[in-house]
Amino acid sequence: MSKISAKEEFPWLLDKVLVRRSFERAASSYDQTAYLQREIGGRLFEHLDPILLQPARVLDLGTGTGASLGELKRRFPRASILAMDLASTMLQQARSKQRWPWRRPAYVCADAEALPLATASVDLIFSSLTFQWCNDLGRLFSECARVLRPGGLILFSTFGPDTLTELRTSWEAVDGHSHVNRFVDMHDLGDAMTSSGFADVVMDREQIRVEYSELRFLLHELKAIGAHNVTRGRNRGLTGRARLRALSDHYEQFRSGGKLPARYEVVYGHAWRVESRREPAPVSELQGIPINLARQGKSP
Repeated sequence: MSKISAKEEFPWLLDKVLVRRSFERAASSYDQTAYLQREIGGRLFEHLDPILLQPARVLDLGTGTGASLGELKRRFPRASILAMDLASTMLQQARSKQRWPWRRPAYVCADAEALPLATASVDLIFSSLTFQWCNDLGRLFSECARVLRPGGLILFSTFGPDTLTELRTSWEAVDGHSHVNRFVDMHDLGDAMTSSGFADVVMDREQIRVEYSELRFLLHELKAIGAHNVTRGRNRGLTGRARLRALSDHYEQFRSGGKLPARYEVVYGHAWRVESRREPAPVSELQGIPINLARQGKSP
């Protein structure tokens, strides 16, 4: 019997090397196109409004070009802020925009699934639209729990499974390759946090609809922000005109009121790091398929 590769069994797994390269290349065009990402970041701050917290150290995990740094600085002027991202050119863009003469953020290029931080060294982890670029939520939340001090808070947004369903459905009609990320269900996110040592988990979700006159504008935006296809099951060849034409033809079935919709399911979550008798399992004990992929064998 032939051995099945991860690419064949789980084609939606992300190639993290390509994730990094994609965002490295998109850093210069990101701010001109990332209006949805800025909107969701603003809505994430609204979830922070009712929470009483005075952190000494804040981690902006997946800071990108630094869109959230100014607001974090305004809310927590005495806190030291650590801006972390997988892509170094994103951090360069963030650094070039800073205007603070004192207590400037520190910038660190690192993977969210392997945080280069000391245990119990952070009071708040703020992360907007980063967790969908992680393959293993068990590892991710275990690392977040490790670096948070007891009483610390994690607050994040990510995309749920009803994101870009029109694009996924249209691509599935064209070929059998993976073209769109698989996104984790809100309940699976909550379970992963609870299993990793978090308490008082609160989850929420909303739908955002963006409209386009033509499909090419959606595809251009995804590429400009670095969010194009980096799954292991992607087609390694070039996407020809015939394929794109077929994709566009299938996408037309969703046109309504003269516009093509792109739906995004936005998931928000927060939880507290508490002292417990049972600490989160070390990464080496997290067996099996990554949590965010274990229930994704069927289409959302």
